[in-house]
Amino acid sequence: MYIDIYGGLLFKNFLVSIGFTFLARYEKIQIILPGQINFILKPLMKILVTGGAGFVGSHLCQKLLAQENEVICLDNFQTSSKENIQKLLTNPKFTFVLHDVTVPLEIKVDQIYNLACPASPIHYQLEPVKTVKTSVLGAINMLELAKNNQAQILQASTSEVYGDPHIHPQTETYWGNVNCLGLRACYDEGKRCAETLFFDYHRQFKVAIRVIRIFNTYGPQMAENDGRVVSNFIIQALKNEPLTIFGQGNQTRSFQYIDDLIAGMTKMMNNDQDFIGPVNLGNPTEFTIKELAELVLKLIPQSASQIVYQPLPEDDPRQRRPDIALAQKKLNWAPQIKLEDGLKATIEYFKNKLKNINP
Repeated sequence: MYIDIYGGLLFKNFLVSIGFTFLARYEKIQIILPGQINFILKPLMKILVTGGAGFVGSHLCQKLLAQENEVICLDNFQTSSKENIQKLLTNPKFTFVLHDVTVPLEIKVDQIYNLACPASPIHYQLEPVKTVKTSVLGAINMLELAKNNQAQILQASTSEVYGDPHIHPQTETYWGNVNCLGLRACYDEGKRCAETLFFDYHRQFKVAIRVIRIFNTYGPQMAENDGRVVSNFIIQALKNEPLTIFGQGNQTRSFQYIDDLIAGMTKMMNNDQDFIGPVNLGNPTEFTIKELAELVLKLIPQSASQIVYQPLPEDDPRQRRPDIALAQKKLNWAPQIKLEDGLKATIEYFKNKLKNINP
């Protein structure tokens, strides 16, 4: 004789209420009398990741799958790579959808991570109108999807909303200093507008939102040609090319390793305090660009590269460092990986990548 107990929201809430939270992961508990119990596992959630084949998105998809969720990766490959998700395609809980977020989408999901948007100056300045559309129309379409599904949605915003800041470090209450007419404005203002849309959908339609502001992030699966400073320096050093510093290299950045960011993102999405943000996710340890270049050369001692200096681009921020007190308080989160350790893993990734390109 056996008894089947099927899961559902009420059943899950009941298990949690009596302290059996760990059992809420199961779709069905089968009790075979007199004493055997079988647990039939159900994916925790069906989660949509827009921009899921990109640098950050692919790491996030991998993390969510490791937590036994069903993951739908949406991407148009504008700046991302199928290579980033190649190993995930054989996972039965992983689905790839070729789609552009500027086009509405109908799909059943429990959570949405909205990451879709070119994130490096080289890419977002190439098609600035497309960049704005991706941020604004993409936000509207994903918020509508969240509203229709009663799903929770997280917006991957950016430290670029602070522009070239007048306060240092940057707190979430700072409104920023952005040139709305500059070459970077398509990205900066697009992300600022997306944040506005998220909070308006929350206020007007009660959509369950989360908003994070991502500071400079690096790690394996970065594109070698995306123009970001960490990948630029590593590729140049490995190819024995000059390391290009814009300006005198005195401008500062803080660099967080990708694993730290993913941990912060999932903590923010799943926090049980109804904390919606915005919240800074970044490493508060500050380095000058010149210090970063010197560290990369130290970690690649065989490189014959030298540092060269070129004029500073328009609206390039002089300082960028997050105040993460809010993340520490609300999420119990802080980055754990030191820059040197993260760079070693990233250098190894690019070494292997260049070997495959030039065997």
